[in-house]
Amino acid sequence: MPETTTLAERPPFAQADFTRQPFVLAWELTRACNLACVHCRAEAQLRRNPNELTTDEALRFIDDVAGFDAPPTLILTGGDPLRRPDVLDLIGRAAARGIRATLTPAGTPLATKARLAAAQEAGLSRVAFSLDGSTAERHDAFRRVDGSYGWTLDAIRAAGELGLPVQIHSTLCERTVDDLPALADLADELGAVVWAVFCLVPTGRAEAGDAISAERYEEIFAWLAERSRSARWALKLTEGYHYRRVLAQIGRDPLHRPPTADGVGRAPGAVNAGNGFCFVSHIGEVCPSGFLPIVAGNVRRDSIVDLYQTHPLFQELRNPDLLKGKCGACEFKRLCGGSRSRAYAQTGDYLASDPACAYVPPGYSTEATGFAQ
Repeated sequence: MPETTTLAERPPFAQADFTRQPFVLAWELTRACNLACVHCRAEAQLRRNPNELTTDEALRFIDDVAGFDAPPTLILTGGDPLRRPDVLDLIGRAAARGIRATLTPAGTPLATKARLAAAQEAGLSRVAFSLDGSTAERHDAFRRVDGSYGWTLDAIRAAGELGLPVQIHSTLCERTVDDLPALADLADELGAVVWAVFCLVPTGRAEAGDAISAERYEEIFAWLAERSRSARWALKLTEGYHYRRVLAQIGRDPLHRPPTADGVGRAPGAVNAGNGFCFVSHIGEVCPSGFLPIVAGNVRRDSIVDLYQTHPLFQELRNPDLLKGKCGACEFKRLCGGSRSRAYAQTGDYLASDPACAYVPPGYSTEATGFAQ
């Protein structure tokens, strides 16, 4: 094993140089999961794929991640990462190499207090659980397994008893939008350090018909901006990058990052797919995001550092001057950039305008001709 580096010895991620390294790297350890969620990006299955990265390959990959100038936060996700028996070894290797790791278990009986304690002992920095309904009826219908709501609450409370910081994920779509105020209150009650709202991208099992309209996004984002003022949690939007534009328009700092006690921190710049964010699949495929499944390479043969820094796909995604349509004309394009994942899912072009944004830049024609004369 290479020489270890403690978290304290790692250089701080003080500047937003996303050309050099991502701020966050999400790693899908497995697609195996005992839930059958209606929106699942991974289209998770009950059984593990025999072509998953082996333990040795996974450990080597973590060592490669440590080669970034300032290694990203490593999100161990799935499927259900607890379905991999070597998950504690992977957390331990990350911690030994100076990489902060977070874990996103499924809300099942596998997420016991004993397993969370073992993960914490191995070096886990934070744990994240999904709540897509404020009641058992709503959450279990979304997750399509009765009992998931209760198991999730038990796991969140167990993490709280261990002093393990908890992040709560909720999907924003037609099935959940009217329940959002109750979910915000529940995240407060459960002591979440972050409430992460995932704006639906129609990929995997998620369907375009479940997405809310661009006009509804404006209403919800205005509400989120106000609700977050009094919240115990810090708000994080995934695939809802135009929330930054909404904050800027009302005079709020769109990149304000309230500190959290677990050291995971928040990005010092505007993260987007391939620009501060990277994804690795259960079989080692490297993509800009799990919601933007265009494969740039595979960690079995390629260096994650080289792919992120030099691959044309990532370089294009980091160049806002290449954006098209409204996004290309928008004065907020360097702050927001729009969801490249949603643009790709709904138009087939990852540089196209984000269909979920209702904003029309000044002087831009709403017709296909572009700028008004």
